[in-house]
Amino acid sequence: MKEQYIVGRNPVLEVLKTGKEIERIFVLKGELKGSINKIIGIAKDRGIPIQQVDKSKLDNISKGSVHQGVAALIAPYVYSSVDEILQKAKKSSQSPFILILDGIEDPHNLGAIVRTAECAGVHGVIIPNRRAAQVTEGVYKSSAGAVEHMLIAKVNNISDTIEYLKKKDLWIYGADVEGEDYYNVELTGPIALVIGSEGKGISRLVKEKCDFLLKIPMFGDIASLNASNAASILIYEVVRQNRGRKRQKT
Repeated sequence: MKEQYIVGRNPVLEVLKTGKEIERIFVLKGELKGSINKIIGIAKDRGIPIQQVDKSKLDNISKGSVHQGVAALIAPYVYSSVDEILQKAKKSSQSPFILILDGIEDPHNLGAIVRTAECAGVHGVIIPNRRAAQVTEGVYKSSAGAVEHMLIAKVNNISDTIEYLKKKDLWIYGADVEGEDYYNVELTGPIALVIGSEGKGISRLVKEKCDFLLKIPMFGDIASLNASNAASILIYEVVRQNRGRKRQKT
């Protein structure tokens, strides 16, 4: 199985906090200060081997990414199931809030979306098994380690998964230019929010499965937002409607 590395101080710190199996920590020779010391301290407490290496070794591991003098060799990411995501929501006594990504191909977009989803309290993310970004080193980096705090399920068919979620009483909302302005739509209760690919949006079959379509209105000369930016806006609109405090009358 291909080795998997996490690079960068914050991502390595986050993965250390989770208790995930880490085979070895690589530290740049001489970089024994600041947050690197914190990483070394946690690694020593957990009995993780620490190896001081030259910059060329870290450059080779990071494959061009900014490594900030540290990398971790970890066990492969373990995906969850859709049922595990639903169970997590049930245990939290909250209505399920699930993110479905229909063909996000850019690992940086996937990582950024997972980071926002984790911060917003999304219970899980669903991605397709094929023709989409998977959890890789780049995703760990761009998510600042959030992938280790987020349940991510990989499914063979997004449309079939949507049908399954409907049977579990979730409402399906898709982001699409033909939809209604998102701030005019009620987004409360058990929700799955579908975000499409960077260029094509959600596929026709997936769109037909959605209960509602939402759009983010564009008022400038650029016709669309980056997928991760669009996801952030819609995710936090769901948060606002479900968890935001109503202003008290005075």
